[in-house]
Amino acid sequence: MVGGGKGSYIGPTHRLAARMDDCYEFVAGALSSDPSRSIESAEELGLDPVRSYVDYREMARAESQRDDGIDVVAIVTPNHLHAPMAKEFLKAGIHVICDKPLTVSVQEALELQALSRSTGMLLALTHTYSGYPMVRHAKQLVAAGELGDIRFIHVEYVQEWLAEAVERSGNRQAEWRTDPARSGPAGCLADIGTHAYHLASYISGVFPSQVSADVVAMVPGRRLDDHVQVMLRYPAGGRGVLIASQVATGEGNALRLRVYGSKASISFDQEQPDFLWYTPLNGSTVRLTKGRVYSPAAEHATRLAAGHPQGFMEAFAQLYQDAAIQISALIECKEIPESSKFLTTVDDGVDGMRFVEAVLRSAANGSDWTPIHRE
Repeated sequence: MVGGGKGSYIGPTHRLAARMDDCYEFVAGALSSDPSRSIESAEELGLDPVRSYVDYREMARAESQRDDGIDVVAIVTPNHLHAPMAKEFLKAGIHVICDKPLTVSVQEALELQALSRSTGMLLALTHTYSGYPMVRHAKQLVAAGELGDIRFIHVEYVQEWLAEAVERSGNRQAEWRTDPARSGPAGCLADIGTHAYHLASYISGVFPSQVSADVVAMVPGRRLDDHVQVMLRYPAGGRGVLIASQVATGEGNALRLRVYGSKASISFDQEQPDFLWYTPLNGSTVRLTKGRVYSPAAEHATRLAAGHPQGFMEAFAQLYQDAAIQISALIECKEIPESSKFLTTVDDGVDGMRFVEAVLRSAANGSDWTPIHRE
């Protein structure tokens, strides 16, 4: 692991997710940019001092030369470090699992995509919410044509945790997320807007061609956005709305998606992830329940029987399990199993950065309709 030392929020989450299915052993790390904190963190976590590094470049070099060197590294640092770190490990022949967003620019994302392809190394991206069984079931419902033509998508991810200027009162997570030098040009948009965008695209299978966006910092003095509203146009004529806010008083992690088709609609709320609501045209709403739906994608991600709640950590672990399945297949020169192909990768990261770039351009130009450039 790179990053994730003392004081980290997401590092322990990644480590727990990796351990949940006994697919990984944590053996090496460069856990902080502060050498003393990196060493202290490694000691607390029981790492061998020989494999406790103070520089990620040295870690990539040394581990690539060991007979028992690491197969994969988890990158859990502020956004601006994702690209240089991922490049270093991919070039060293080491697979990468990276926290989102992938990078701070489309150009960096494209460079990582090209490098992943040329080296044959997996670059997985932890869009956690794609690990829920009912999200994967929803994706298969849409792909099977159960909703018909997609007409309208409404997605929102709203939180309250930045409703005050907590970055000025010692909150380390808020401090770097509101700093353009470390977060990149987007704040809330990159942090949770990319989650909302990815969930909508992941389930619906359709990608907007144009956006009209309003991006604002509502807390006085904040340097990056904390509230985003985006209208979406899809190539086949569909429409969409995306809202991401970190100043929504009273909200926790309210990621909600509704997809409306010509034949039916679905609704998902990540704070109640065991359920998916399905409503056919002129019919009654049905609550579909984790453990009681039978699609290959949902069954692969279902860990507990119906009635036992399965939440965020299990969804996170599902991504780690799928990455382990793919990495093992690559190491053994075997075909990647279909069950693991719902994993989010560098390709999702590139698309997310194209979305961020288009939203920022639209907002800077008075919410003009702005194309999302794709090759």
